Amino acid sequence: MLRIKAVQLRPENPFVWASGRNSPIYCDNRKTLSHPQVRTFIRQQAVELIEQEYGRIDAIAGVATGGIALGALVAQEMGLPFVYVRSSAKGHGMGNRIEGDLSVLSNCVVVEDLVSTGKSSLEAVECLREAEIQVKGLVAIFTYGFPDAYAAFEAAGCPWASLTDYPIMLDQALAEGYITEGQTEILQAWSGDPHKWSQTHMTQ
Repeated sequence: MLRIKAVQLRPENPFVWASGRNSPIYCDNRKTLSHPQVRTFIRQQAVELIEQEYGRIDAIAGVATGGIALGALVAQEMGLPFVYVRSSAKGHGMGNRIEGDLSVLSNCVVVEDLVSTGKSSLEAVECLREAEIQVKGLVAIFTYGFPDAYAAFEAAGCPWASLTDYPIMLDQALAEGYITEGQTEILQAWSGDPHKWSQTHMTQ
């Protein structure tokens, strides 16, 4: 992810997220889809993690939009049905929020590309539950590891796991020379209190 710039680190010149907060990291896992070897590796690792954590399942559900492609790849690898959950109901046609044939599944694992606060992921989980589909858990490519996310998933009673996370990524970035020791300290400070960090590190 570091090599293909799906994860970029810029502590001295922070990115501005859609929320308006400043952040020293920007993660765009869609870039992995353009690299066949990386895409294959992530798919295989996701399948292994799902089998290890959740056992036998009926289907895979992707979260729009980032989890759709990976979810479909994982479902293909596992020989399972695939559905995906929109962020909001479609404004025409059947007005679906969940796309796919729900008659062929009773349970699923949700696939997401990135977990930050967990809000959008858990909205998809709740949507599936309202459709009387058992959600065995969620798997993501990457998580920032915010305490709010862990608390939200626990409150929702939804197990989850990720292929990698922010602390592991920082260790790898330092070991491979993407960042220096000094930059590592700045990046670790952000993960400890992203809101405070955003206020004190304005984009140049």
